[in-house]
Amino acid sequence: MTGAPTARRAAVTRGTKETQIEVSVNLDGTGQYDVETPIGFLSHMVEQLARHGMFDLMVRAKGDVHIDGHHTTEDLAIALGRAFRDALGDKLGIRRYGSATLPMDEACVTCALDLSGRTFFAYRVPMPKAKVGTFDTELAEVFFEGFARGAQCNLHLQLHAGDNLHHIIEISFKALARALREACEIDPRARGTLVSTKGTLDGN
Repeated sequence: MTGAPTARRAAVTRGTKETQIEVSVNLDGTGQYDVETPIGFLSHMVEQLARHGMFDLMVRAKGDVHIDGHHTTEDLAIALGRAFRDALGDKLGIRRYGSATLPMDEACVTCALDLSGRTFFAYRVPMPKAKVGTFDTELAEVFFEGFARGAQCNLHLQLHAGDNLHHIIEISFKALARALREACEIDPRARGTLVSTKGTLDGN
């Protein structure tokens, strides 16, 4: 990867005895998506990443949902994060940091992230154990943690207000999308350089 906007694409496959995942991403897309997973609410959330981040995403995910949704959610998140990391290439010229505080009716969430190459995850979004459709609410945390691992980024999510579990989870995904969009953007003032005094964003 050269870091040029037109080249910022990646495809990742992940196969285990529990899941089969295919993902492709274009960081400089227009928010188009083609998402198929066996969990309707998860598909809906991944579509939010594309539309609100202005990324083009293709996702095909199969998994052992007859057990529960954990493996499919986690492995998809890891693959998506890895696709973003691969598409960023050498990270030359990116803004690196992104944050968004977004409302959805009574719910409000902040997402802050750093595409530093170092994995750190902080989740301050308390929710009761329940289901939204067939999606267990605790799987939201599983997704975000898996994404942080795959992308090798710092990812913080904080709930400020909210009662409706659908709203809380959905606005968390939308906040991630907007923060990612900002962090992945090429800064014309930094084109060709890394936003780091170390001279590296590979985690070292």
